[in-house]
Amino acid sequence: MNQIALPLDWPVADREEDFLLSASNRAAFDHFRRWALWPVMATLLTGPRKSGRSLLGRIFVRKTGGRLFDNAESHDEEALFHAWNQAQASRKPLLIIADAPPPRWEVALPDLRSRLAATPQVEIGAPDDALLADLILKLLGDRGIAAPPDLSEYLVPRIERSYVSVLNVVDILDQAMLSHHRRMTVPMARKALDEAGLIGRAKGR
Repeated sequence: MNQIALPLDWPVADREEDFLLSASNRAAFDHFRRWALWPVMATLLTGPRKSGRSLLGRIFVRKTGGRLFDNAESHDEEALFHAWNQAQASRKPLLIIADAPPPRWEVALPDLRSRLAATPQVEIGAPDDALLADLILKLLGDRGIAAPPDLSEYLVPRIERSYVSVLNVVDILDQAMLSHHRRMTVPMARKALDEAGLIGRAKGR
């Protein structure tokens, strides 16, 4: 895997080229590339929702034949415990994705708690400027919207620095394009996001 993709909801991303690699997720990416050297055949992946963690998990298990427990907090703890043991016996990797590691993830089953304590953890961080810019252009492109080169330069300093914020921005710009039936411009984006309350008037100028 040379480049990975951040999965956001529209459209469903499931290809390696959908995962955009940056300093925010490189440590996790490199960890999964070295999975054959893991002393414990399992990893706990955490990070913000919409950060690409599920996509990275799907790519990883598809390439390795491993097993994925996404949103692990909602899974049966006994099932996860047995999957962890099976991964060690079969040497097929187990990837567990959660919002946060224990103790913030409250695990009731003592045997599972002890195994998670022995499981390496990697984290996808908040998006950096380069990733925000690439995500905005990619997600607009996925929707057939050709963005001017200076659009991401305008947006990155003005929007909330989160993956969810990028989705909201792209949704608003998509709606603006459908309403105006003309090409995307920075003034159009500024007006649409100002009206939606996603950038302030003073900050957005």
